[in-house]
Amino acid sequence: MKHYDLIVIGGGPAGEKAAVKAGYHGKRVALVERYAEPGGSTVHNGTLPSKALKETALFLSGKGERGVYGVDRKLSKSFTVDDFFFRKNLVTESEVETINRNLEAHLIDVYHGKGGFDDAHTVRIPGDPDVVISADFILIATGSYPFHPPYLHFDKKRVHDSNTILQLTRFPSSLVVIGAGVIGCEYATIFSTIGAQVTLIEGRDSVLPFLDREITTELVKEIRAGGVEVLFESSVESVDDPHDDTLPLLVHLKGGRVLKADMVLFAAGRSGRVDALHLENVGLEKSSRGLIEVNERYQTKVPHIYAAGDVIGFPSLASTSMDQGRVAVTQMFELDGYERLARVFPYGIYTVPEVSMVGMTEEEAQSKGLPYGVGRANHADMPRGKILGAKEGLLKLVYEKGSRRILGVHVIGHLASELIHYGVTVVESNKTLEDVSSAVFNCPSLHELYKYAAHDGLAEERGKKIR
Repeated sequence: MKHYDLIVIGGGPAGEKAAVKAGYHGKRVALVERYAEPGGSTVHNGTLPSKALKETALFLSGKGERGVYGVDRKLSKSFTVDDFFFRKNLVTESEVETINRNLEAHLIDVYHGKGGFDDAHTVRIPGDPDVVISADFILIATGSYPFHPPYLHFDKKRVHDSNTILQLTRFPSSLVVIGAGVIGCEYATIFSTIGAQVTLIEGRDSVLPFLDREITTELVKEIRAGGVEVLFESSVESVDDPHDDTLPLLVHLKGGRVLKADMVLFAAGRSGRVDALHLENVGLEKSSRGLIEVNERYQTKVPHIYAAGDVIGFPSLASTSMDQGRVAVTQMFELDGYERLARVFPYGIYTVPEVSMVGMTEEEAQSKGLPYGVGRANHADMPRGKILGAKEGLLKLVYEKGSRRILGVHVIGHLASELIHYGVTVVESNKTLEDVSSAVFNCPSLHELYKYAAHDGLAEERGKKIR
């Protein structure tokens, strides 16, 4: 039996970065990956693929350029499914190569198979024969997979989850998306952009409730303007499949309405991937959604077993998962750097249009009883926005009255996921409206939105409008 300082189970963002950090510090590390290639959902069927498809949809449709340069570029009907997936496949292949080089450079031993616990220090990888390895520390980073409700039969042909939607062999003429979370909203806008008739179904009264309400209202308006029918406070009871591709699926909603659809995408929740771990062998339990409980050090209740990434739940972001893995390794080996996850981090939702945020929403400020104000600036009013032809888009600052300290930044529109990073610095360093309004930004640039949103906030404080 080969013994290591650390065994990492799972080669997604948390697992890879943890293994590499430990290897960088001279630790003997084994990485157990159930699939032939590392990268996890982030690389193969989550973060990177969906974002690549969003950019492809915008390019193929010419949506962001229509009329901007005096030529009305319309959606081409000549592109194929292979064209649609070309860039996504290229990005995935390239990222896998990068990860493999990183693991090799840090002398990580990679084992392929579904690793599970024999005991608290021993991991078995089934095969012919089984491989058994042991370690002083073990990190669980097995990620998550799409939840499947019992009323749906996922045939991977017309009824899909967020994994199989990436294996299409033809475009849907119409698509019903169940669940208006991040994944549902992203795919609804992607397929609408390339010409599908899309219906988005959500049981709550809003999309993405963790966002600022003004931003979600604007997002829903833009989603509907893009041709998506959005049904709130609705739920699906069943889906009838005629088993004939020439006939539509019948989606039965609670209340009696029946929708006809070419395809269905279920995007309402994920579960922790713990099926092969045999947690009972080490005295660990999982939640109803397969999540493992950890403390602020990412330790489980077994002190030398840690967990990070989607398998521990919120916030389930690729960016935070990477650093959770690094923090876990820092803690277990008492290394320097990455002693805790950053207090302030951004969220990016790659819908059409993009949305991103950091810090406190207006609703949170209200619930905390804080005296607060807001400052806004529109993409369309900025010189760079005019050059880009941005008709919509908003940057919103939430600030504390009196101190004028900026509590939150919320962006919808072009390059929102890039613009937010200055906002992270602003919120993390307790910058004020005056700090931001006096900063110098390139002109023309969309970062000028910060300056004029700060001006707008100061105008509210002083009771007058300035620009």
